[in-house]
Amino acid sequence: MVNPNRLWERLQKLSAIGATENGGVTRLSFTKEEREAKKLVASFMKEAGLSVREDEVGNLIGRREGISAGAPAVLTGSHIDSVYDGGNFDGPLGVIAAIEAVQTFEEEGIATEHPIEVIVFTDEEGARFSFGMIGSRGLAGILTREELENRDRQGISIAEAMAENGMDPEKYKDAARKKGGDVKAYIEVHIEQGKVLEREGLSVGVVSGLAGPLWLKFTVDGEAGHAGNTPMVGRHDAMVAASKMIVAIEEEVKRIGSTVGTVGQLQIFPGGINIIPGKVEFSLDLRDINEETRDKAEQAILQRSKAIAEEHGVRLSVEDLQRIPPAPCSKEIQQAATEVLEENGMRAVTLPSGAGHDGMQFTNFCPIGMLFVRSKGGISHDPAEWSSKEDCADGAKVLCGTLKKLAVATSEVKSN
Repeated sequence: MVNPNRLWERLQKLSAIGATENGGVTRLSFTKEEREAKKLVASFMKEAGLSVREDEVGNLIGRREGISAGAPAVLTGSHIDSVYDGGNFDGPLGVIAAIEAVQTFEEEGIATEHPIEVIVFTDEEGARFSFGMIGSRGLAGILTREELENRDRQGISIAEAMAENGMDPEKYKDAARKKGGDVKAYIEVHIEQGKVLEREGLSVGVVSGLAGPLWLKFTVDGEAGHAGNTPMVGRHDAMVAASKMIVAIEEEVKRIGSTVGTVGQLQIFPGGINIIPGKVEFSLDLRDINEETRDKAEQAILQRSKAIAEEHGVRLSVEDLQRIPPAPCSKEIQQAATEVLEENGMRAVTLPSGAGHDGMQFTNFCPIGMLFVRSKGGISHDPAEWSSKEDCADGAKVLCGTLKKLAVATSEVKSN
């Protein structure tokens, strides 16, 4: 059986690294906080009997060998980087639960035919470079050298940050695993970041698929001027135009219903209290389980934004930051998790994920699965993010049982 106390204590130890004053955490990729957190997690992996290494893009990997020579590995894990002033469960729960599951196998003498690898993926959140899932992209072999030139607020590129951390960014391709040969399946535990399980009175749910995030950067170029000496008529105020575009985004996603859109970053130039904004940059995170619906929302938003730009005499440019298709979860993995829930006397419910996760990078690489753990109030990416000790233990228990079914069975698991 999993050890709830050990699981909880490890979560608390990890939450102390990068802790913020109000109880949250800021742990960005390729920082001293992340290095310290990786060192701690590596010690947990070693305590669980895993061999530990770090690959060419910074993924921390703990491996427990199987008894069938050459058998592909079952992957599990999550990430330990965070958003700015984020919570203590988004990502870390999946990592610590995975370590707990394999340590349970070790302590109970359970041998598996397939190796199991616990992976701490590099930079899932994308908070530092506005480009996420670096580690999972690298492992799946879809990361490009051009993408390593994305830069943070200080102008440091991903490649430069890698080099500062002792890595050779030119070797990023060496992190790629062999499709169809090295990996059998991937499964992750994650907090729900929603209220479905809370409404249902359940601690754990089975995920049916992941919504695909589309990140865009809008740049609105107008004309700066003196706030007092420039008449209202004839102004080319970039902020006024950008504001109307942001309102149009909300109106369009509400009209569609299933799509969600978020403007999370906003910069105004030159930024003086007495200067008409000459330039505005803002981000858009657009998501839907259905790719076609998401893309229709995008086109409607772009059409309205172009009309607003023309109306206000400003120039609009829109840049793709990342475009990820939705990812369905394997029916076989969903079935295995459902069986484990029922075997433990827990009611099984299936629900979609509106959030993006590392597993979506494996859509064309290996079958994926996911388990959600109840989030109090659905709060996430916030210091108030919370999942109880008991719910976290339930998530680890269901993961343990599902991993056992996947790693012991020799049958092929299919993607959907």
